[in-house]
Amino acid sequence: MAGPTSTAERGARRQESSGPPPARAAARRRLRTIIVLACALVVLGGGVTWLLYGSPWLRAERVSVSGTDVLTPRQVREAADVPVGEPMVSLDTDTIAARVRRALPRVDRVDVTRSWPHGIRLEVTERKPVLLLAGTGRTAGTFTEVDDDGVRFATVPRAPKGVPLLALATSPRGSASASLRRFGEDRLVREAVRVAGDVPAAVARVTRTVKVRSFDAVSLELGDGRTVAWGSSEQGAAKGRALTALMKASPDARHFDVSVPTAPASSGS
Repeated sequence: MAGPTSTAERGARRQESSGPPPARAAARRRLRTIIVLACALVVLGGGVTWLLYGSPWLRAERVSVSGTDVLTPRQVREAADVPVGEPMVSLDTDTIAARVRRALPRVDRVDVTRSWPHGIRLEVTERKPVLLLAGTGRTAGTFTEVDDDGVRFATVPRAPKGVPLLALATSPRGSASASLRRFGEDRLVREAVRVAGDVPAAVARVTRTVKVRSFDAVSLELGDGRTVAWGSSEQGAAKGRALTALMKASPDARHFDVSVPTAPASSGS
């Protein structure tokens, strides 16, 4: 038979049975840790929110502008209408950019970025004229600038230097009128723009007028009186190469025809 249990052994067993199991104690420690971390995150989140929205340290104070040519930085700042004094994080950069483009059609693109802690930066790309439409009637004496996308973006009192005129031959019985009815003026303007973009640089510098008689009858009038029959805007690169070669081969010619680039021709002297 087993001997009687000692008083010390009985006390030890009672102490073991009355204490929490190890797994339960570990779970309680993890819970306390989670609670502490959650409280810390709440406090930290509240601090960050206050720093971004409530503090005076991260608010818009300066608006800088770069990239302007014809426009002035002041015009861009006024169009942007950045709410100075507002929290930087709450500013909607897309809305600011849209305001600039809406107020200033000369702006092709504007990048709005935050320059922490207090600055807003506006980087502007202006449209560049490749052709000019002369005003008529009440707008006579003015010129409408057309960019390389065919967008008419500004009317100016003086023709910018080096930008050719666009002439739409719109006689009542002319072929241009039929083209206007079929394709619309905007389409013909875009065709002229495509042609202007393919003209070799040396020729473009002396081009005074791009004349559109119909969709497939575009011609160039150069400053020295020479003319170029270009045809449609198709095969523009090939026509540009043919024109360069033709002018070198016939430097005294007065008229060049590259409407069929595989069979260019020149005439006059």
